[in-house]
Amino acid sequence: MKRNKLIFLVSGLAIILLLAGCGKKSANTQKITIGASAVPHTEILKHIQPALKKEGVELDIKTFQDYVLPNKVLASGNIDANYFQHGPFLKEWNEKNHGHLVSAGAVHLEPIAVYSKKYNSLKELPKHAKILVSNNVSDYGRVLQIFRDAGLITLKKGTDLTKAKFSDIAKNPKQLQFKTGYEPKIMPQLLKNKQGSAEVINSNYAVQAHLNPQKDAIATENSASPYSNIVAIRPDEKNRPAIKKLMKELKSKSTQKWIKQHFKGAVAPVE
Repeated sequence: MKRNKLIFLVSGLAIILLLAGCGKKSANTQKITIGASAVPHTEILKHIQPALKKEGVELDIKTFQDYVLPNKVLASGNIDANYFQHGPFLKEWNEKNHGHLVSAGAVHLEPIAVYSKKYNSLKELPKHAKILVSNNVSDYGRVLQIFRDAGLITLKKGTDLTKAKFSDIAKNPKQLQFKTGYEPKIMPQLLKNKQGSAEVINSNYAVQAHLNPQKDAIATENSASPYSNIVAIRPDEKNRPAIKKLMKELKSKSTQKWIKQHFKGAVAPVE
């Protein structure tokens, strides 16, 4: 009888200690809910999930299929951060929506590139060639820079590329026609259908469509571009320990190495 009581007491003590241990673990675990584009952002975040878990951070990833909702959901407080956009895009969004979102840091660059099913280089483009571009206004300067650097256009003196539009073209000897207004995610389909002489596609949508910017593009954005992809947060989250751990892991040498190897140059980590 005494032996049974002893077993009961020991078992009860073990359960209490186990529950106490679980409670302690839960109290120390910090959760971050982050919105992200499917490729490459969600893939990168999934890669660092195990490392963050060891640091006591649970990363809950919500994947978005467009560029509209992630900032709205972040501003409303329904997620803690997002990872899908570059700095000029965030700046433009804040200006248009009276927003106050800020960058927690730059992680990688997705070089925007020009693709064509009809021509092998920008130099081959004929007069009046139709260049299809998405409706993402903050990318227009990137597109203009590619064509300017190729010697196909010049820009008006004093043009700020981060705010540039196609009306800023000064000289266009081949009278290239830049057609805008398409959703970024449908650009690979426009290329497949050969709807333009050339199509400009963001790397995340290019990779999803099994395009390799290094091999398939006829021109690619310069690596010195200011359009690095960032993690965006609300200002009050800037000093949050979990956010700092997230950024530390995203910018770690091991993560940078993995990005280079996994995406084979289609995504370039920011050092």
